[in-house]
Amino acid sequence: MAALPADDFVSRVLEVVTSIPEGRVMTYGDVAAAIGSRAARAVGQTMAYYGSDVPWWRVIRSSGHPAVDHEARALEYYRTESTPLKWSASGVFRVDPVARWMP
Repeated sequence: MAALPADDFVSRVLEVVTSIPEGRVMTYGDVAAAIGSRAARAVGQTMAYYGSDVPWWRVIRSSGHPAVDHEARALEYYRTESTPLKWSASGVFRVDPVARWMP
């Protein structure tokens, strides 16, 4: 894991992400709201730089899709954790909204 900056925002984001139960997800905006912020993009940046050691696949875009370029890896975790998914006719998946969790 990269060394954390002396920034409470990063620590709070990672704490929320770590608390998401298996099979459940939060959007970047949900994570921001959970720490009293509206900075969903900053949550995304935090996950990009410091999220590799937390369950990053449990943080999704508001559309229900996992992080860009991480769909295949995320799908493996979703299947392992029995995360509810929805599939399109073209074979694209997204996380079912019933999996959304709020602490």
